[in-house]
Amino acid sequence: MKKASSNRIVIIDAFRGFALAGVALVHMTEQYIASAPTDNLMEITNGTIDQILSGVIGFLIIGKFFALFSILFGLSFFIQMDAAAKRGQNFAGRFLWRVLLLFIIGYAHHLFYKGDILTIYALLAPFLIPFYKMHNKWILLVAGLFLLSIPRCISYALLGTESAFGFSSFMDFNNELNTSYIQTLKEGSITQVFTKNAGQGMLQKMDFQIGFLGRFYLTFGYFLIGLWLGKIGLFQNVEERIPTVKKWLKRAVVFFLVALLVTGGLFGLSPQPVDFESWLHILAINAYDWSNIALTVIILCGFILIYMKNWGEKRLSFFAPYGRMALTNYVLQSIIGTFILFGWGLGYLGKVRTLYLFAMAILLIVLQTILSKIWLTYFRYGPLEWLWRSATFGKLQPFKK
Repeated sequence: MKKASSNRIVIIDAFRGFALAGVALVHMTEQYIASAPTDNLMEITNGTIDQILSGVIGFLIIGKFFALFSILFGLSFFIQMDAAAKRGQNFAGRFLWRVLLLFIIGYAHHLFYKGDILTIYALLAPFLIPFYKMHNKWILLVAGLFLLSIPRCISYALLGTESAFGFSSFMDFNNELNTSYIQTLKEGSITQVFTKNAGQGMLQKMDFQIGFLGRFYLTFGYFLIGLWLGKIGLFQNVEERIPTVKKWLKRAVVFFLVALLVTGGLFGLSPQPVDFESWLHILAINAYDWSNIALTVIILCGFILIYMKNWGEKRLSFFAPYGRMALTNYVLQSIIGTFILFGWGLGYLGKVRTLYLFAMAILLIVLQTILSKIWLTYFRYGPLEWLWRSATFGKLQPFKK
């Protein structure tokens, strides 16, 4: 396993960059609205190519690369805790302070983009600490309960499709609140966008996280999977794990096909049109999530197997600088994307075809990766990574090489 001079495991940086690239593609093609699109959002008509591209992104990327990013967060937690333990230190208190700082960074990012995930990571991260010393089988059991969407069933039983904070139903895309929000993004000043996101936007995000769509629960399940992967030393001893990875891949392919069949069958049996007022619809969503989980495993295993080939390592290592500066790049791509699309910037929201949004995302990823590589030839960390690290330890960290 090749490592950087700082003992960073390069495959993890490359994988993080790869996952972040998928996140960037989704956010840009969804136009950074982080809300259900209203009927009048698009001022132009997407053609056949755009619709095919949207379908491909929905099938292969949406819900999968966010999952990979979340798995990597859990893995990073283990690496930090384990490194401190080997030095005879307890990192738990420092980790809590670190996630508080992450929440502050995330909230600043959230003002630009309501779909920010850093605040959610920061809220969930403290609950990882008790699992650090837990036996692997219990970690997998709890992760399974979350990933099987048991909490979603509880939420649906209590709330149905209604909001926990008194907003309109998730299914009412054209309600006054959502229409007003989209209009603010289209025509509002940056102050107006910040104001909307600061209060209402945060509550709506939490509504989405704890409601029957259940992203909160899935995120923590993925955290636990990342922690487990760290505990079994997958990336630290990846060569030895290749037979196991191949076995996971085969099982994931089978599970993916079965989950798709179950999803189609449940939606076929459900009352039509789909309105999520039936338990069959909720079970169908669960089955679809299982297919997403299986495809996430397929992508993870596929990345590892390709990376371990000489030709694969040369190509996929392209993402390593992008991944090393993931925090900086994640926040910066949102600021650039919202500037291009929102009214306080260039104002192209609803005016650009999906094909062109996809091309813009690719260009942004490539540019950020190249600039990250140049930056890291002179500096040890990305700007936000350095600030976060310095604040974590309460003193300025070495910055220039």
